[in-house]
Amino acid sequence: MTPAPASWRELLGPEHLGAVIVMAGGVLVGAVNIYLASSMLPTVVADIGGASFYAWSMTIYLVATVIATMLVSRFLSRWGNVGAYLLGFAVFMVGSLACAASMTMPMLLVGRGVQGLGAGLLSGLGFAVIRSALPRRLWTRGNALMSAMYGIGNFVGPALGGLFAQFGSWRLAFVLMAVIAVACGAVVPRVLPRSERSDARAPIPIVSLMLVTAATLAVSVAGVLPGAMTRAAGIVVALLLVVGFVLHERRSELRVFPRTTYRAGSPLKWVYLTLGLLAFGVAAESFLPLFGQRLAGLPPVAAGFFGAVISLGWSVTQIGSSSAVRERTVRRLIAIGPVLLALGFLAQGLLQRESVPIWLVAIWVPVLFVAGSGIGIAYPHLSVAAMASTPDPEEGRQAAAAIATVTTMSTAFGTAVAGVLVNLGGRSMLDSARYLLFGFAIICAIGIVTARAATRSSRPGPSLSEPSSSEPSEPSGRTR
Repeated sequence: MTPAPASWRELLGPEHLGAVIVMAGGVLVGAVNIYLASSMLPTVVADIGGASFYAWSMTIYLVATVIATMLVSRFLSRWGNVGAYLLGFAVFMVGSLACAASMTMPMLLVGRGVQGLGAGLLSGLGFAVIRSALPRRLWTRGNALMSAMYGIGNFVGPALGGLFAQFGSWRLAFVLMAVIAVACGAVVPRVLPRSERSDARAPIPIVSLMLVTAATLAVSVAGVLPGAMTRAAGIVVALLLVVGFVLHERRSELRVFPRTTYRAGSPLKWVYLTLGLLAFGVAAESFLPLFGQRLAGLPPVAAGFFGAVISLGWSVTQIGSSSAVRERTVRRLIAIGPVLLALGFLAQGLLQRESVPIWLVAIWVPVLFVAGSGIGIAYPHLSVAAMASTPDPEEGRQAAAAIATVTTMSTAFGTAVAGVLVNLGGRSMLDSARYLLFGFAIICAIGIVTARAATRSSRPGPSLSEPSSSEPSEPSGRTR
């Protein structure tokens, strides 16, 4: 018999609201800050100088975020839910205040690095702590809310940064982020369950961390290098480093991803690949405002909101998708997600014109919304599939935390690839738009294959819609 779907009212009810606010708030501040600083950088540079370091703000933030997400399970083991969250909000607060007080660009970059470490820890915790903070029936809703924070952050970040920059108050934007971190951290001890802690110091997978860090750094640098060939070379180097990472993890006892990922017949690797390809598609938003201004003549504000339509589709559709509990329905949603994303990019590419009339611009919006909905309908169920991939609680937390790692790395890769594709268009903005949209359609279409593999295992495994019944129960109340 199919279980009744858990309701949003239950998730946001008095019993779980405090924990949900902390978890969602942590993911949201990290997502907002990806683009918050970028939208304020012209104002920042005019104030403190450092134009030669312009592109490094995003690079350092993303690299630090990826590093922190890979250490989440170890922080949880050492400090527990409450301790890990307090550390995450404290580090993020310190980084935000450092950014606000920066008098030179190198000082700002240091602050961005510290901010990224805190944001990465909070993003990973947002998925990992769902297992102990919420009952099993609410895992899909919880994952939908956490992943929606990425979409909302992509929408709010540029708008909020632009607002503060408009009034020349960029320092206040970072102060606001610090205040939010303090507010969330203050309620952590009262609303989160206290998980078991271990005094044993888990060894850190140094080689894996170095390889992933180098790959993220290479692809982030590739995104800001001049010329399509140099950017392509940077991406190739990053891909080779990722291959080296996978080969090392398969034979190493110290891993970033859970052992289940590399086990023959396990669908977990396909789950992560599908999540990565869906998150990859969001990177197209970096250039959509440019196309809106140059091809359709939209004013900057309208073009900026137009660029966030994919994230809006991602966030909105998760509300309906997360109510699905039937196994067949969940499998179909996962399979359809990459199809909608790829078809949305394909259709958008076909709709590109020079001097686009307003009626055609009006069609762009629902097309991009459909593309974003492909992410929204599949992402929460893939997240639950990752969390439920193993009956071992420690590996389960590791699998859940890795969702943030995959999402952040894919965003970095997508941004770099988008830059290469746009450069291929040369001086023609129309050609650049088509290269980007058709290229992303082809790449995201690979997700159709990985999604089918993710919903099909060569041996029996846990349901995609519900966690494994053999999994040991974890506390869901606010115990002391």
